[in-house]
Amino acid sequence: MKIIPNNKNSDFVCFIEGLDISEGISLSDSNKIDKLINKYAVVVFRDQLITDEQQIEFTELFGKIEKPGNNSSVQKSTDRRLTSKMADVSNITKSSTVYDRNDPTRIFNLGNRLWHSDSSFKKIPAKYSLLSARTVAKKGGNTEFADMRAAYDKLDKNSKSIIKDMVCEHSLIYSRQRLGFDMKTELSDREYKNFSPVLQPLVRIIPMTKRKLIYLSSHIGKIRGWLREDSMCFINDLMEHATAKKFVYIHKWKINDLVIWDNRQVMHRVRHFDDTKEYRDMRRTTILGEEKLI
Repeated sequence: MKIIPNNKNSDFVCFIEGLDISEGISLSDSNKIDKLINKYAVVVFRDQLITDEQQIEFTELFGKIEKPGNNSSVQKSTDRRLTSKMADVSNITKSSTVYDRNDPTRIFNLGNRLWHSDSSFKKIPAKYSLLSARTVAKKGGNTEFADMRAAYDKLDKNSKSIIKDMVCEHSLIYSRQRLGFDMKTELSDREYKNFSPVLQPLVRIIPMTKRKLIYLSSHIGKIRGWLREDSMCFINDLMEHATAKKFVYIHKWKINDLVIWDNRQVMHRVRHFDDTKEYRDMRRTTILGEEKLI
C-alpha cells in the first residue's frame, strides 16, 4: 500500500495506490486506512472496478452502514434503484433515464450542490462516506471538499471564543429552503415531521486526533438562542471563511474512482453538470456515527 499525500506539507487529502478493493482487504490494511482517514480526512483510490456488493463489504470494515431513512430523501422506497445499504446520489431513475427537470427528486437532490456534511441532520450524524464513480459527467460534476480543521485553526481568538459553546439546528428543511424548495408544500404533515431539526455543536473534537473543527453544513438553519436572521448571517460568514480556496480540494472524477471522506472533518459539495442530459452514476455507502453529540 503506497500513500501519496496531495501536498507533502499538508494533512488534507491523500491518494492510496497498490490495493485492489475487489480482491478484499485485510484487517491490517483496513486499520491503516482508518488511521489515514482520520489524519487526511479525504482518501482517494483510483481504478477500483467494484460491484455494489464489494463496495458494501469494504465499507463494513469501518463500521455499521447507515441506511437511507425517511428523513434523508423525498423519494419513495418503491422508486429506489439501489439496495437499501446504498445512497443513490446519481441523476438516474429506476427505469434508467435521467430525471426530468421538474421532478421533485431531482430538485431535492440539487441540495447536494450546497456545502454540507452528510447526515448532520440526524441525531447521530454520519462518520465516513464512500463514493464510487460508475459513470462520470463529461463536463463538470467535480466534488469539492473543505477542511473544517484548518478553517477552525485560522479563526481569530475572538471568533473561537464566540463559537466555543454554540449549538445549531440542522435539518434538510433548511438546506432545501436555500434552493427555494418548500418541503412544507411538497410533503404531507406526517412526512414533514420526519425532517424535524436536530441539535449539533458548532465545534467538534475528533477523538483519534484531538483536533478541533467547525461543524458546518448548509443544513444549519438556526443557532440556539439566536434569531434566525442573525443566525443565518453569522453562519454564512463562517461558511465563507471555511470554504476559502486555501481550505478546498477539488476532486475531478474518473470512472472507477472511490473516495472516502470523514463527515466529521470536512464539508463537501458537487458542482454543476448538465444533469438533464448527461448520466452521472455515483453510489455512496455511509458509516453510522458513533456518538450523539447533544
